[in-house]
Amino acid sequence: MGQNIPGDPVMLLSFVNTQLRDHFSTLSEFCRAYDVEEETLREKLLGIDYRYDAQRNQFQ
Repeated sequence: MGQNIPGDPVMLLSFVNTQLRDHFSTLSEFCRAYDVEEETLREKLLGIDYRYDAQRNQFQ
């Protein structure tokens, strides 16, 4: 993962959802800002059974 992004999937989930809630209106915006591959992020969180919900703008 990119700089300043947690590697642990559970910490990553918390970090990403907080950033999405407070600063970004889409996952794509978050990924561009943090220079992260969206598919890589989705796969990492899918490993702990979380999927991105675009309507809610969060992983759940």
